[in-house]
Amino acid sequence: MKDRLNLSSHLLLPYINNQDNISLTTQADLLGISRSSIYYHPTEISDLDLKLMDQIDHIYLGCPFYGSRKMAKQLKFDLNITVNRKKVQRLMRLMGIEAVYRRPNLSLNLQSHPVFPYLLKGLTINHSNQVWSTDITYVKIQGSFAYLSAMIDWHSRYVLAWELSNTLDTGFCLETARKATAKITPEIINSDQGVQYTGNDWINFWQATPSQISMDHRGRCFDNIFIERLWKSVKYEEVYLKSYTSLAEAKENLNNYFNFYNNRRLHQALNYQTPSTVYFS
Repeated sequence: MKDRLNLSSHLLLPYINNQDNISLTTQADLLGISRSSIYYHPTEISDLDLKLMDQIDHIYLGCPFYGSRKMAKQLKFDLNITVNRKKVQRLMRLMGIEAVYRRPNLSLNLQSHPVFPYLLKGLTINHSNQVWSTDITYVKIQGSFAYLSAMIDWHSRYVLAWELSNTLDTGFCLETARKATAKITPEIINSDQGVQYTGNDWINFWQATPSQISMDHRGRCFDNIFIERLWKSVKYEEVYLKSYTSLAEAKENLNNYFNFYNNRRLHQALNYQTPSTVYFS
């Protein structure tokens, strides 16, 4: 079974389907991937582009205010590789990241969409399930990459649910939301204005619950500061220390990390308690 899990989904899923007649939903659950990933056909990406994307990820984590122009200059400084601005824009768009300052950007959702007010300004966060927030980040996998979605409780920093996918779509974000809300819903759910969070599927899902929808201002990732801090912890304490060879291996390691993060990692901001202690108290 372990050997099967190490195969890419686009090779394994048809094999299981033909041999055992297992539903696509069950196949996705067995593989630990979102259902939307089943229909994804990976496109070739060069080793150079992967190298650039990995470095962009490092740079962005420390300098999220860098646009494509500064990012290109930093890549030249760090790797001694000259990259034109349009290529950097394309790679940043592929990674789903944007500079935090306000300006038109290809990675932003420029389509007309519902905009909900940012409800967290000046709000005192003093109990669990008062505010949840969600976001997506880039994860390196050998010869490829994936996207990580997570849902976090602001009061306790507890990671309620997460999903890993090789496609940047709404499907795996909704899977994260479904897992998180299996037993309870928050008073407020906060996200950015990315296309994953402004489409009808996402909005309809939350409008069917008692939760209020809140959205960051455009180009202001620090409106969602706690999940940005989560990404920094995940990257420096897990992702950058490993070299995942497959989506399944990445998921297994991230599962171990999030168990550690929730149940054993002490947070200074929580008076050196764990997120699970604060969340469930």
